[in-house]
Amino acid sequence: METVKLHDRNFKTLIHAEQIAARVSELGKLISLEYDGMQPVLLCVLRGAFIFTADLNRTISIPMEMAFIQIQSYEGTSSSGKVTLTTELPEYLRNRHVLIVEDIVETGLSLEHLIQQLDRLNPLSVRIAALLVKPEAKRFPVDIHFTGFEISNEFVVGYGMDYDGLGRNLPHIYAEVTS
Repeated sequence: METVKLHDRNFKTLIHAEQIAARVSELGKLISLEYDGMQPVLLCVLRGAFIFTADLNRTISIPMEMAFIQIQSYEGTSSSGKVTLTTELPEYLRNRHVLIVEDIVETGLSLEHLIQQLDRLNPLSVRIAALLVKPEAKRFPVDIHFTGFEISNEFVVGYGMDYDGLGRNLPHIYAEVTS
């Protein structure tokens, strides 16, 4: 089992790159079927979901558009409990089918906040695709329509997710070693 050290913490491999690629391909096929004829907009939540979104985008076989939003809710390894949209929602999301692409869903607070903001643009539909979901941590009632993997309530890095700026470039997903 591969381990990496980022800053002062150690991480072990949780999900291998090959598993991620296979699941992303499956999600792309499901999304293509679900949105056939709708030309959705994939709304990538930066920064953590950028690699997932890029890979997912290449597996979707129908016409679609992309948009990007940045949300800030983390301090170190945990949620601050405060959500801030650091970029504006694009006006062209108005009256469109929007698929939010998120790296990880823990409490659901960020997504609940984002959906409330999106509602002002009267989208035709809003759905969520999340690479990782932590069911044990969920506190807000957001529906995840396309889930990559369910994981336990542990801190993870890699495949776009970071620990204070490091680890986004790692090909696998790693969980913090807590012993």
